[in-house]
Amino acid sequence: MTKKLKYIWAVAIVLLVNVLVISIVTNMGGSVDALSKMGSQGSEVRSIQTKLQNQGYYTGKVDGIFGSLTRTAVIKFQNAKGLTPDGIAGPKTLSALGLGGGSGGLGGFSSSDVTLLARVTSAEARGEPYEGQVAVAAVILNRIQHPSFPNSLAGVIYQPGAFSCLNDGGINAPISDTAYKAARDAINGWDPSGGAIYYYNPAKATSGWIFSRPVITVIGDHRFCK
Repeated sequence: MTKKLKYIWAVAIVLLVNVLVISIVTNMGGSVDALSKMGSQGSEVRSIQTKLQNQGYYTGKVDGIFGSLTRTAVIKFQNAKGLTPDGIAGPKTLSALGLGGGSGGLGGFSSSDVTLLARVTSAEARGEPYEGQVAVAAVILNRIQHPSFPNSLAGVIYQPGAFSCLNDGGINAPISDTAYKAARDAINGWDPSGGAIYYYNPAKATSGWIFSRPVITVIGDHRFCK
C-alpha cells in the first residue's frame, strides 16, 4: 500500500470516528426524547396520568403507558391552561401539572416537602400495610388538586381539623422508613386510594359526617372515600 493510500485511509478512519462521536453525543443530549409523549413509559407517565385524572381530564387506567387516551388528556389540559396543545408533556406542561422539577426535589416537591408528607403519613398510617401508607399519602396529594382544599402541601396538611396527628402530637414522632418510601411512591403517581380525598378508621372516627362519604376502597383499617 502506497503512502498516499495509507494517508487517505487514516483520514477516512478519523472522519468516521468523529461522526460516530458526534452521533452519540447528540443522542445523549437530545432533550425531546426525554419528554413524555406517545410511546413513553415509566413513573413520570404514571404521575402525569394521576394528575390529569384528579383534575378530570383523563379517564383511562393509570398504567404508566403514554397512549392515545393520555395524549388526548394532555391536549385538553394544555388547551385549558393556555399552553401549546401538542400532546407532549414538556417542561411547561409538567410545571402546570405540578410536576416540574424543583431543585433537589421530587416531582416538583422539595426535600422538605417530601419529609413533611412522610411525617404525616407515618403518624396517620403507622401500623397500616404499605399500600395503605401510600394511599394516605396519595389522599393528601389529591387534596392539593381538589377545589375544596388548599392548593399547597403545607396548606392541606395544616388545614385546621384536617389531621388528628397535629392535635395529638403524633406528627412529632420519629418518621418510619416505610413512610418516606410511601411518600415518594405517592408523589411518583401511585394512588392505591383510587383518587380518594378522605379516609378514616371506622373504629376511631368521631365525626358522623365522614360515614356518609362514598367509599372507594378499603385498605387495612382505613376506608378511602370521595
